[in-house]
Amino acid sequence: MRIVVKVGTSTLAHSTGRMNIRHVEELVKVLSDLKNAGHEVILVSSGAIGMGVGKLNLPGKPTDMPTKQAAAAVGQCELMYTYDRLFLQYNHTVAQILLTGEDVDDQQRRENFENTLERLLELGALPIINENDTVATAEIKVGDNDTLGAIVAKCAKAELLVLLSDIEGLYTADPRKDPAAKLIPVVEEVTPDIETLAGGVGSGLATGGMATKLRAAKMVNAVGCDMIITNGEHPEVLYDIAEGKAVGTRFIGKK
Repeated sequence: MRIVVKVGTSTLAHSTGRMNIRHVEELVKVLSDLKNAGHEVILVSSGAIGMGVGKLNLPGKPTDMPTKQAAAAVGQCELMYTYDRLFLQYNHTVAQILLTGEDVDDQQRRENFENTLERLLELGALPIINENDTVATAEIKVGDNDTLGAIVAKCAKAELLVLLSDIEGLYTADPRKDPAAKLIPVVEEVTPDIETLAGGVGSGLATGGMATKLRAAKMVNAVGCDMIITNGEHPEVLYDIAEGKAVGTRFIGKK
């Protein structure tokens, strides 16, 4: 199976912006094992700005564009250095791809991206993809990595997109506020009623929320790709997903 796994800042980093070493090491171990089992794995990784915030000892996520881009430049180095070092322990080679909106909006550039991605998978590499936050501005920005994950899944013709988040899945209400909220295990179609269940942005360092996840589901479901939202607290959940077990909320692609 060709799987795109999107991991959010809330999974990769502590609230301080510093790397959550235990989570990242567990994630790399599980993804390496899935590759060993024969799956093709693509990782869409947030965390560059968050890690840059930690490494530059900034008081919080910056609001101005130059500081955000400076934090991304510092954090992306840290992110890829860490992934390269950890995946190497399991004899897997990683490849970095940084994208902007222009790279997927322009047909020729998108084809170049798709061809590179396909060749990397043929060569046995594990592509790690992020938005190129250091140069992206409002005009050329994808905007969030849930959407980027959906774009990558479509370009890669993946069978499954997994969004590892700080929440178990889609609920009937916000579980942080309503103890009676129930997890919705399967969504056959993202209807307006489903969309009204989406809340706001999640953690302080993150940019996504449930609304961006539902948009991602609509994008990939339209091309026949399933999507799962689940909690990234324990990356071992990816084993259950690969085995087809019920985890989080599964959005069914149109076959």
